[in-house]
Amino acid sequence: MSVGQYDDSNRAFLQAFMARGTLTFKEARPLLAAIFSVKDGETVRPDEVTMADFDSYVHAASAALSPFDYEIRSTLHQVSKERIWALVNSTSDALTQIATVRTADEIAFIKRVLDAMFETYNTERQEVMAITSMQAMKVAKADERRRQSNGEGEENQSADKGLTHSQAEKLMLSLVEEGWFERSGEGWFTLSPRALMELKSWLVATYNDPDAEAGEWQHIKNCEACKGIVTIGQRCSEVSCTVRLHEGCLGPFWRTRREEKCPKCKTPWKGLWVGEKAVTTTEAYNRGRRISGGANRRPAQAEEEEEEEEEGGGENGAEEDEEADDN
Repeated sequence: MSVGQYDDSNRAFLQAFMARGTLTFKEARPLLAAIFSVKDGETVRPDEVTMADFDSYVHAASAALSPFDYEIRSTLHQVSKERIWALVNSTSDALTQIATVRTADEIAFIKRVLDAMFETYNTERQEVMAITSMQAMKVAKADERRRQSNGEGEENQSADKGLTHSQAEKLMLSLVEEGWFERSGEGWFTLSPRALMELKSWLVATYNDPDAEAGEWQHIKNCEACKGIVTIGQRCSEVSCTVRLHEGCLGPFWRTRREEKCPKCKTPWKGLWVGEKAVTTTEAYNRGRRISGGANRRPAQAEEEEEEEEEGGGENGAEEDEEADDN
C-alpha cells in the first residue's frame, strides 16, 4: 500500500492498535471487519477478513509509525504459540517508556522485580525467570544489606523508600493490564511477548557477562530453533549446556533430526523445564502442596522455609518461596 493510499481506515486501525499495544490475527479480524463495513458501506463479517488484509494494514501502520521511531514486530507466544504483533519503540527500551508514567520508587521496584526474575530465580540449575506475588512482595522494599554492601550512601538509601505491599501488588497488576507482564493460572508473573521484544537488548546487556567465553552459561539465552529469548520452554539436561528450546519449537525442531539429542552436547533430550514449570513440576513443590492440602499452611513451617531461602538464596529459593506462596 503506497503512502497515497493511506486513508481513514488505516488511521482507525492504527488508533485501535495503539490503544491495545498488541494484536493477534484473531483479535484483528472483528476490528478490521468493522472498519471495512464503514469503509465499504456494507456489512463485512470477521471471517471474511483475510491474513493478506491484516498484513496490508500492519505494513501500512508500521510505515506510518517509522518517522516517530516506532515499528510493528511479531513473535510467537511461548505458551499459546499464537503469533502476536506489537508496537515497539525502536530507539528506547520498555523501561524508558514505563518511567514516563511511574514514580522513582515504582521504577526502582520494577527493576528489583526484573533482578529477581533474571538473577535470583534464574540460576544454572533452575531457570525460572518468573516470580510469585509473595516473591514480588519481598522486593517491595530495597534490600538494606545489598545497598550497604554496594557502598551506597545514606542519600541514595533514603531516596528509595520502596513500596508498601498493597502498592507493590497494585503496580504488578497494573503492569499486567498494560501488557508488560503476564500472569499465569498458577499466579506466576513473567515478561510478556511485547516486553521481551522491547527489552531484548537491555536484558542481554544487563544480565549477561560480555566477557564470558563461548558456550558459558548466561542468564539470557535464545531458542536453538527460532533464536528468540527463552523464558518458558525446555533445556538440555546437561547443566553446563546452554541449548534451550521454546515448547512451540520442539516439534518442528525434532522433525528435522534423526534422534532427540541435544544438538550441541549430544545428551538425550529429557525435556527439563524452563519457566515456572522448573518449580511446579518438582517433587519438593508438589510435596508441599500435598502436606498443606493446597491451602492453609502452618506458619512456623512457612517462616522456617523463608529464613532458609534468605540465607541460602539462589537455586532453591524459587521452590521454597513458591511452596509458602502457593498456600
